[in-house]
Amino acid sequence: MRYLPHTPEDIAEMLKAAGAESLDGLFAGIPPACRRSAPMVWPNPLTEWELNAHIDRLAGRMAATPDYKVFVGAGSYEHFIPASVGFLTSRSEFVTSYTPYQPEMSQGTLQAIFEYQTLAARLLGMEVANASMYDGASALAEALLMAARITRRSKVAVSQAIHPLYRRVVDTYLKPTGIEVREMPFGSSGTTDPAAIEDPDQLAAVAVQSPNFFGCVEEVASFADRVHAAGALCVAAFSEPLAFGLFRNPGIQGADIACGEGQSLGIPRSFGGPGLGMFAAKMQYVRNMPGRLVGETRDKEDRRGFVLTLSTREQHIRREKATSNICTNNSLCALTAAVYMASLGGTGLRELAQLNFDKAEYLKGKLRAAGISLPFSAATFNEFVAAFPDGFDATYRRLIAKKIVAGLPLGAFYPGLKNHYLLCVTETMSKDDLDTLAREVTS
Repeated sequence: MRYLPHTPEDIAEMLKAAGAESLDGLFAGIPPACRRSAPMVWPNPLTEWELNAHIDRLAGRMAATPDYKVFVGAGSYEHFIPASVGFLTSRSEFVTSYTPYQPEMSQGTLQAIFEYQTLAARLLGMEVANASMYDGASALAEALLMAARITRRSKVAVSQAIHPLYRRVVDTYLKPTGIEVREMPFGSSGTTDPAAIEDPDQLAAVAVQSPNFFGCVEEVASFADRVHAAGALCVAAFSEPLAFGLFRNPGIQGADIACGEGQSLGIPRSFGGPGLGMFAAKMQYVRNMPGRLVGETRDKEDRRGFVLTLSTREQHIRREKATSNICTNNSLCALTAAVYMASLGGTGLRELAQLNFDKAEYLKGKLRAAGISLPFSAATFNEFVAAFPDGFDATYRRLIAKKIVAGLPLGAFYPGLKNHYLLCVTETMSKDDLDTLAREVTS
């Protein structure tokens, strides 16, 4: 009864209220094939030390850093995190904070969100940013819904070079709304041709990712020019915001909405989460933004203060009038990103981006010299695609046995890219790591 607090009397009373004679009767509506007929078989009890050893053995089955050299990015990136990030974000007033409904009680939390918004807007080159998206995928889907509200059009075009999982989330979000999603193919350079946009005057928005899923840098400005002439919006997605320390950001290139994943800004990979959905836009579209927005104000005594300037959520207004059903408080992840960006500063961000770029280029050069084909010609950041000869899957498995994960196989996402692997390099990889990989994949 330690873990099952309901007494037999409690269970009997609940069954009576539900109109069932027994627990089996309560679940009678579930097909027998979907029900467990045999009792659960539990392992024998373990001591604390035995349990720790068991958990260690289970963890040892994972190909994860630092034991493995993992050359996989694909939307989640391994970066060194300054000690200042963990120290500041672990303070109890930040870790335990929740949605700041009462501004008079939540000035610290509100200011932290405000500072993040400021840094995010500067990094992305946009006029306004929020701090309450789940992740990069949902941020992109919300951006396309926002574009449809603004333009009152029901078609969008999405590049096939956008992260495949992002596109699946877009389909999930948009299908019930009746918004048609068109896909634009990528070319031999690894980027999307703006000429592939058909009937732009019928579109609410065109979405491209830069750097895209292949690590290739897209020319967002070309898309912005083409769609703006037709009255549509340009949505610039991303999964590696560190790239904007080196390459032109979405705002400079004319994007109307910038959205993506901020995990690489000081947030550990943590086997897939949590992440940080980043979302920014031009000020003229601010009232159509999803989530919440913290603003600066003055009180009756002219003291600086912070409030939820916009909070168009279903708890506050009628659901049919809400711009979104996003209902999250991502302030801790946003704070982490803010501390990370502040710790690096503009110069540090640029130097780190340059280091990531240089290391990836070094590995590309080593692979070319070893006879490995790099099929895409566009400039890349952090990651790139390599085409290996038939039978490389055996080499791939052999390298995993040596604790090297040689990229992400792309065939499952793009059938036309069989034997193509997406390789990622960040500042966490040493020159020796890169030399070892180049040597092992050709041996």
